[in-house]
Amino acid sequence: MKKIIALIVAAALVAGALNYHFIFLGKDLKMLKKTTMTFEDTFIDARGAKKFKLLLKPALVKAGIKDLFEELN
Repeated sequence: MKKIIALIVAAALVAGALNYHFIFLGKDLKMLKKTTMTFEDTFIDARGAKKFKLLLKPALVKAGIKDLFEELN
């Protein structure tokens, strides 16, 4: 029974990693829905000057990271 529960939890974590960008902004963590199912750019550190480099990644721009940054200001 414990193995089944562990498999369900693992599957949920993989599904979350494939479908969402998790963006750490210092104080909080924001989520953006990915436009394609991939593990690329799943966990993102957007503190300080790193934030501006993210605007050059097409997958993040398509997901709406620019709107997220405008919302924070």
